[in-house]
Parts: sequence; C-alpha cells; structure tokens
Amino acid sequence: YMASQEEVDKEVGMLLEEMERLGSKNADGKLTCKFGALIRDDRCSNIFEAIVGTLRSAKKKGILTFEGQMLLSPTHDDVDIIIK
Repeated sequence: YMASQEEVDKEVGMLLEEMERLGSKNADGKLTCKFGALIRDDRCSNIFEAIVGTLRSAKKKGILTFEGQMLLSPTHDDVDIIIK
C-alpha cells in the first residue's frame, strides 16, 4: 500500500504539530525535537503508523532535517530533528 500524496502531506502536517508540542527552539530560533521524544510519546505512537517514513518524506520535501538517512530507536534517540 502506497499512501497518496494527500495522506503524506496530512501526516507531515500532524508531525509538525506534534514536534511543536514536544520540541523547543534551538539557538537559531528553529524548532527542534529529539527523535526519542517523538518515538516514546504515546500520542505520536497512536497517530503515526510509520513515523520514520513520515520523517523521511518531510526531509525529502525540505520541511525538516536530521543527520543520517534513517532514524532508528534507541540508537538515534538523541538525534535532533529540526524544522527548517
């Protein structure tokens, strides 16, 4: 099953809302959130079936950035996800 573009855009929008709830501003004034905070959050785990895929889609679109190609828990729990 491939999600439609509309579904992906909706999930990315929801992801940004959750990052605002869980994250904070960095020194550059950009919103940042730790991968582990997203993964361990009950609300996020209920909303997103495939949060890693949603993060990758948002990164490809240039909406947010993080180090590496793929994030896995617990290895990357301390990686910052930054909204551009």
